[in-house]
Amino acid sequence: MDIKKMWLCTRPVAHRGLHTDDKPENSLAAFVNACEYGFPIETDVQAIDDGTVIVFHDDNISRMTSHDGYVSNLTSDKLNELRLAGTDEKIPTFEQLLETVNGKVPLLIEIKNEGKVGFLEQKVIDMLSSYNGDFAVQSFNPYSMEYFKKNASDIIRGQLSMVMTKNNMSGAFKRFMFNSLKIAKISSPDFISYNAPDLPNKKVAKLNIPTLAWTVRSNTEMEKVSPYCDNIIFENFIPVKTNE
Repeated sequence: MDIKKMWLCTRPVAHRGLHTDDKPENSLAAFVNACEYGFPIETDVQAIDDGTVIVFHDDNISRMTSHDGYVSNLTSDKLNELRLAGTDEKIPTFEQLLETVNGKVPLLIEIKNEGKVGFLEQKVIDMLSSYNGDFAVQSFNPYSMEYFKKNASDIIRGQLSMVMTKNNMSGAFKRFMFNSLKIAKISSPDFISYNAPDLPNKKVAKLNIPTLAWTVRSNTEMEKVSPYCDNIIFENFIPVKTNE
């Protein structure tokens, strides 16, 4: 399997869908928009209180809704009451995302799990088992990707990372594991998704696996990081290579 020849390395990936002011991030409208443009979709999944897998990035719902509270405390009934960023868009379930995209474009699915692995990961594996489309998974949590390696090794998996400081990660040993990329020994990733401003990075290059740069927000940023990555995860612009 030559990942460098696959969509993961050849087609820019829309961060949380191709979102705009009236098509909020991680909304069905943003996903439909990405499909219409033909861009693969990066998105986030996590489990709520009743076990439903939803598509949402933050731990708290306050930034994207007019309510406050933790995602982990939500129930399916509550989802129907919430609206994203002042629009009519609701928080989608993972099932709704799969039904909406339905193989039109590939999916890059971030597993949002900082706790015990197993439940969310297995739910995603089970839901993807009958999905007719291209996809890959990724996570900051190397043990989440280790679970996929052990239980669904055929699914392409990636390690998310960046240069960790005291401001974005507590624990000196944990920061060391990320900054040295020794976490890759746990996750055994097929690719790495790395913070664009932290590239180039010798540790990333030493892994010798495809590199995706996130999150790129302009053509200028894209041209700057392109020599150090195989593809980008982008938002707020439509990627256009100047040499085309």
